[in-house]
Amino acid sequence: MAVAGFAPAALGAQATHAGSVNYLRSVQFDFEVPERMAALRDRLAAQNTASMVLRFNRARSIMIPDPAAEAATPRGGARDPDRMDRRALGMAMRLRMGSASRSDQEDVVQAYMDFGSGAMTETRDFMGRTFLISGDQPAYAWKLGTDQREFLGYMVQQATAVHDGSEIEAWFTPQIPVQAGPGQYGGLPGLILVLSVDGGKLLYSATEVNPEDPGDIAIAPPTDGEMVTRGEYEALVAEKLEEIRATRGAGNRRRPFDGGLR
Repeated sequence: MAVAGFAPAALGAQATHAGSVNYLRSVQFDFEVPERMAALRDRLAAQNTASMVLRFNRARSIMIPDPAAEAATPRGGARDPDRMDRRALGMAMRLRMGSASRSDQEDVVQAYMDFGSGAMTETRDFMGRTFLISGDQPAYAWKLGTDQREFLGYMVQQATAVHDGSEIEAWFTPQIPVQAGPGQYGGLPGLILVLSVDGGKLLYSATEVNPEDPGDIAIAPPTDGEMVTRGEYEALVAEKLEEIRATRGAGNRRRPFDGGLR
């Protein structure tokens, strides 16, 4: 995993128990785009990058889309899209609709955690529907490493875990001793500033830490979406992805795509 900003460990900011963190989240598409469509591939990749904000205190946290980024760049872009933008957007939608990969069909919009009870509430978009999911935070079998570095002025330590077949690498800072992290990830003795899943297929990288920032967003569970339990949601996801595989064929995952161009 290559993340800019790492440096040898050194003394950094003082310990804090509340504040906010801005993250840049990137998700790799789970399909192949031919080399001859490199420019289009880069546009599609940019569409899978988002700015997120995590607000936290000693007891709970919530991750939401960055309100400042959404205001500056509304959905679809601040300007009328040029021909390539429209083409990329349309192709991304078609590729997502035909992909049997969960990462191509799903987006985590909000994630709330209660550290004391272990309860987690998420808002997820899946195949055009928004779900409000309740349940417990996953229990990650973290293994703490000995490697320590500096990131954004904080000393960070490596931790790794394997969960549901995915390899997870996190860099957390004991200088912010809360069990928070981006998305559904947490449970370490410090705030997670960088997190990578399966070698960067999903990557959260903090861009700014604001200690003691009260913010104007309440740290409370989200309320939007069709309410389901974790089990109900997972069953629905499995059913819909199987329907796509049956329609497109079992080889749809990572099938080369030529965009229909001749």
